[in-house]
This record gives sequence, structure tokens and C-alpha cells, in this order.
Amino acid sequence: MLDDLDHRLIALLRTDSRTPVAVLARELGINRSTVTSRIDRLVDSGVIEGFTIRVSNDLAPDSVRGVILVATETRSSHEVVHEIRGYPEIEELHSTIGTWDLVIQLRSRNLTEFDLALERIRALPGVRSTQTSLLFSSLRTA
Repeated sequence: MLDDLDHRLIALLRTDSRTPVAVLARELGINRSTVTSRIDRLVDSGVIEGFTIRVSNDLAPDSVRGVILVATETRSSHEVVHEIRGYPEIEELHSTIGTWDLVIQLRSRNLTEFDLALERIRALPGVRSTQTSLLFSSLRTA
């Protein structure tokens, strides 16, 4: 099970997986040996594979999934993307053309965690408006 420190570390590595351990330690407010041991544990457990970061899907099949459409201020889209790119709840992030600037697919263990992630996104400077739809089931065509 990943804890908050693991999620924060993964978020930093998603932003730049080549960030030096010393910089990660400073950003997380912990010592370098702790960062190294955390990364080693994440690699050993299969959460991190080589130079690719993947968050282990330790979420139950009944986890909460949703799509969030985001409209940003004209010049803020890049900053919003940079900020949310490392959120561990984000499964997919797409830029679009039209009414909405971003499409985010979010997944969390429960509604409370989903709501907290949504609140973090809505509170970002540059986010003008959002529209959220929860996903109930995945339908596949033959």
C-alpha cells in the first residue's frame, strides 16, 4: 500500500524521472537515504519499472473513476498541466480544442479521495471552470 510520501515521490518522478535524489529529498523534506530506500522499495514492489513510472493499480475494482473537463484562462493552460501532471489520481490527461482545454481521467479509492483531488484541481490558479462526470462501467464493442 502506498502512503502519502510515496504518492508525493511518484508525483515528482512523473514530472521528471531524472530528478537527482538530493533534489527529491529537499522537495519532500526528508533525507537522501530515505528517498533512495523509498525508490528501491517502489522498484522492488513493481510500482516503478526501470525509467518508466507507473502507479501500481492497488485500487479495488469498485474504485471511483471520472472524467473532468477543464477550461483554463487563456495563458494558464501550460501552468495548469505542469501542476496536475504529477497528481497520482490522474490516469490520463489530454489537451483539446473547443469549449474545454483539458480532459482528465481520474481514479481514486473512494468518493472522498475523488472529491479532494477534484477540489485541488478546481483551486489551481488559471482554472476557470470544470465539468465532471463519474464513470460507472466500461462498455466495449466487439
